[in-house]
Amino acid sequence: MKKLLAAATLFAAFAATAQAETLSVAATPVPHAEILEVVKPLLAKQGVELKVRVFTDYVQPNLQVQQGNLDANFFQHQPYLDEFNASRKTDLVSVTGVHVEPFGAYSSKIKKLDELPEGASVAIPNDATNGGRALLLLAKAGVITLKDGAGITATPKDIAGNPKHIQVRELEAATLPRVLKQVDLALINTNYALEAGLTPTKDALAIEGNDSPYVNILVSRADNKDSAAIQKLAQALHSPEVKQFIADKYKGAVVPAF
Repeated sequence: MKKLLAAATLFAAFAATAQAETLSVAATPVPHAEILEVVKPLLAKQGVELKVRVFTDYVQPNLQVQQGNLDANFFQHQPYLDEFNASRKTDLVSVTGVHVEPFGAYSSKIKKLDELPEGASVAIPNDATNGGRALLLLAKAGVITLKDGAGITATPKDIAGNPKHIQVRELEAATLPRVLKQVDLALINTNYALEAGLTPTKDALAIEGNDSPYVNILVSRADNKDSAAIQKLAQALHSPEVKQFIADKYKGAVVPAF
């Protein structure tokens, strides 16, 4: 009888494993992959095995989902996704918003923005939406003014007033922490700032408020957006466990949007 019970238990465990659905999600390392690690055990209890693929760029995560190699990704905000879809002819969709990463301006040479020297070298992301976001933050901080109507897709050509004659350098977002010592100021996405050991709430000379519209979103294809596994992931990302982890881990550098 004991042997039969043991065999039945093993069979049940095997069956549960066999029935578990696998969900593959692309993410940048910080904070997205870290948040997904918190979600893993929550999904496992619901019969979903979450596999996280870590990327350090903003292009491949979208291409891999579009091509069907991965189920979803978690690294971007809606303006970036809109621009990516338009420029790459993709049709990825937002599933749900998760958190905001307030964008910041950093320097290893000055302590406050009014110390920015004449002709200062200022590095910003070279992708359309984050570059515009950086310029909007510089304008809000009074470093530059922008032409009327310039918004999220603003470029250096939209600079209307430049009293300190700053020199804007457009570089790939992931490289900005590495060039921080080579420029006077760098506008850095929070995920890359955290990876570089910067504390946005302490080290940023200017930072977006918690009301930033750039909510980081879970993204999938239209054909799997409503699948049970994707919806379970969306719900888990809004769980009390995730909210508590964000509060404890990032101390205001990442803000829940739910």
